[in-house]
Amino acid sequence: MLPLFAFADSFGRSAFVFFDFVTAIVLIVLVLMHSGRDTGMAGMGYVPASQGGTHIVERNLTRLTVVVSLVFAANTVVLWHLLG
Repeated sequence: MLPLFAFADSFGRSAFVFFDFVTAIVLIVLVLMHSGRDTGMAGMGYVPASQGGTHIVERNLTRLTVVVSLVFAANTVVLWHLLG
């Protein structure tokens, strides 16, 4: 086992599996919270292009989704090294 992942054995594999499960559920919820490109009035063409910019909430949701996906990916790599 690599010394880099030695801390993972002391923490417990089941904790990493549970954390991976929780981050996967959170990631699914975050992806489903994103609105599609053609939703609402903007999708029907009633909103001018100048008002079609992204709002601060959408940008923060995107940032949070990226952070959670990176945490999920890192945890998956740790699990792969632990279980492999």
